[in-house]
Amino acid sequence: MQPNDAPIGVFDSGLGGLTVLQAIRSRLPSESTVYLGDSARIPYGPKSADTIQRYSRESAAFLAGQGVKVIVVACNTATSLALEDVRDESGLPVLGVIEPGAEAAASASAGGRIGVIGTIGTIASGAYDTAIRRLRADAVVLAKACPLFVPLVEEGWTEGEVARLTAEAYLRPLLEDGMDTLVLACTHYPLLADLLQEVVGPDVRLVSSAQATAGALRNLLGEEGLAAPPEATAEAHYFVTDEAARFSQLAKRLLGERVKNLARVSVDSTV
Repeated sequence: MQPNDAPIGVFDSGLGGLTVLQAIRSRLPSESTVYLGDSARIPYGPKSADTIQRYSRESAAFLAGQGVKVIVVACNTATSLALEDVRDESGLPVLGVIEPGAEAAASASAGGRIGVIGTIGTIASGAYDTAIRRLRADAVVLAKACPLFVPLVEEGWTEGEVARLTAEAYLRPLLEDGMDTLVLACTHYPLLADLLQEVVGPDVRLVSSAQATAGALRNLLGEEGLAAPPEATAEAHYFVTDEAARFSQLAKRLLGERVKNLARVSVDSTV
């Protein structure tokens, strides 16, 4: 197999990274993919930096073992805390979701008051704040950890009174501070996008890093000479570290099709 025929590897702590995978498949239809959802150890957000870095190295090692040509770290928490670890572990080109998301937010914001919501780990790292300010010095970054959003999405509670009240409680302070753009700095959060848009209103623009990451990946593949030929037949393989049946149900809702080539694996080096 030639390098440009090899698949793209994508990993996340669970199903949220499927939002990034979906964008990649839409933007790069000739590219094969291997997706790893570390669903047995979700959520990453509240865990220590050392733990997240170990989990990320293990996920990268698994994907490298599948013969991928590039790795996309679809988890914002892992990107903020372990991107260099993944590069060192894999020896492959590696792309995270923060820089593309920050670029999209900096461009989208009219007044420079940019809200960022994510896991505890992502917000505590300050990675989006740093990236946005590097691109736009006048930006005021309003950051808020929203740890309940991931379990709500994983349970399929993306609408209804519980999800709405939670979103209102998290987002009220950012609205009071005058945000005009809201970055969904967790790959699970786009599944709440309709609800979040209703809560913040039409004057606040939502930014998801998924589409921006897919565009950045296309550029990276071109620069590295790794793009698959247009006539290539794309294949998709999925791996999870916990219950495969539940992942399959949730993935079907997100991707709009039944997930094939799904297997449960262990990537935990301590087991």
